[in-house]
Amino acid sequence: MSALRAESVSRVFEGRGGAVHAVDGVSLEVHPGELVVVTGRSGAGKTTLLNLLGGLDRPTSGTVLLGDDDLSTLGEEALAAVRRDRVGYIFQSFGLIPVLSAAENVEVPLRLQRTPPAERSARVAEALELVGLGGHSAQRPYELSGGQQQRVGIARALAARPQLLLADEPTGQLDSGTATTVMDLIGDLVHAQGVAAVVTTHDAALVSRADRVIELHDGRAVD
Repeated sequence: MSALRAESVSRVFEGRGGAVHAVDGVSLEVHPGELVVVTGRSGAGKTTLLNLLGGLDRPTSGTVLLGDDDLSTLGEEALAAVRRDRVGYIFQSFGLIPVLSAAENVEVPLRLQRTPPAERSARVAEALELVGLGGHSAQRPYELSGGQQQRVGIARALAARPQLLLADEPTGQLDSGTATTVMDLIGDLVHAQGVAAVVTTHDAALVSRADRVIELHDGRAVD
């Protein structure tokens, strides 16, 4: 059974020069434990597609189903609950809170979920160990390398035990060696934990880590 299914999804933005079809009739299906990479040139629609899949934006037409739930039909409160409880996000710019330690950053989504304190602590420690940062829990982002900061971002996304993991150019701020390590880590964790994952990248060297690749051209998908 698929974890995520998009059916003929389109997103049209109205501009001064007319309608812009950022995503144009894209259909895809992602299963638990599958890593799907979406690639394409800048402006191809990768980030827009990811926003639609994660409920950060609504499609102009088409449907996005997370499990049995059609995200396009949910009200704002229900959609916010989906983003909080069922979707994990990894950002290109890491998105860490500078004044918080690594452990406190990982803990943020668990606090939003109102996870009991004892369970929070256990899940934070587990997530940091999974990404190889068990000994860095007290360090703040400025004390960590770029690769380590992105590992904290991965731990934060996984600590909430999401059904779907979305990563937008997660290696874009990293050197090639660190980028390969981070992408391998994402792939290993997705397969080990059975999370459905969609990752955007323009780096051809990282595409080989995918179970499946979808290429976007002007908002249209080529499987």
